[in-house]
Amino acid sequence: MTSASQPAPARPTSRDVARAAGVSQATVSLVLGDKWRGRVSEATAERVRSATQDLGYRPNLAARSLRLGRTRTALLVVPALTNEFFARVYTGAAAVAAEHGFGVVLYPSPDGTGPARDPFASARAALDGVIASSMAADALAALHGADLPLVMLDSDPADTGVAARVNLDIADGMRQVTDHLLTLGHRRFIHLASAIDSWTFAVRARAVHDAVQGVPGAVVRTVPAALDVRAGREAAEHALAAPGPRPTAIICDDDILAAGACKAARRLGLRVPDDVSVTGFDDLALATAVEPELTTVRLPAEQVGERGMTALLAVLDGRPAEPGSLPVHLVVRGSSAPPPRRS
Repeated sequence: MTSASQPAPARPTSRDVARAAGVSQATVSLVLGDKWRGRVSEATAERVRSATQDLGYRPNLAARSLRLGRTRTALLVVPALTNEFFARVYTGAAAVAAEHGFGVVLYPSPDGTGPARDPFASARAALDGVIASSMAADALAALHGADLPLVMLDSDPADTGVAARVNLDIADGMRQVTDHLLTLGHRRFIHLASAIDSWTFAVRARAVHDAVQGVPGAVVRTVPAALDVRAGREAAEHALAAPGPRPTAIICDDDILAAGACKAARRLGLRVPDDVSVTGFDDLALATAVEPELTTVRLPAEQVGERGMTALLAVLDGRPAEPGSLPVHLVVRGSSAPPPRRS
């Protein structure tokens, strides 16, 4: 008998069925929706049905009640296709979309500031809704003007005309980083900031300065840099070599900038973290590829995509989207330590 304190077993999902049957979630949706004929083989359909029965999977009835969209297609707009964070956001959004028989088209808009052009002759004719990650709402005028529901991810709460919003607690993440370094004893900081003019990076800058405010002897200087390793290295190298007492910690807006800061320290003959601590943000794969591994803030990127797609589906079905920001977590690794005694 299961005790009251034990959690109930997790309900199997279409992802579990897909994994057990060795197929995609889209194939599971086709088979369970009886739309597989002519698209997948009888043998594949039978594997899906068997996996469904073995796992005791039951389709989400709320999903079945979802209003049928004209195209069952959503557009996910991101600032860049090369950034791992946005790839993971897409993975999460596409997984939820597949469970509901939707597809997701991925579309880049430079730097998140736009303007994002309509990638179709008519977005209204081709799409049921738009999800935008780390973008400015006014950069989406061409798409929003098509009278499509717009879900914003990691975006300014002051933006208007948004159907739903999914944000990360970015400010708390930067507070966690700064408090970690303050607790270690650091008081002289460089904030290596992304030069991209966007809400998410403005929040990081404010959070760093707010965290050190009122701490005796604590000073922070913000140094902007383009969001790439070379620019981060050059900016950090100039900041570390500047006249006056050397900073003992570099707080970076992103793991990419942090990798550049680590390279700058080595070029100046400094050791990380013995002479200078370096922290990142995002917890990209890069964070554990550098040596020492980066202390950084982990963002649940896939969950952001999942929540974003779920919010769009709710809007299309006339239901309220789930409120609240997603928490982020500090991951302490080898790139942070107490400041050198001589400092």
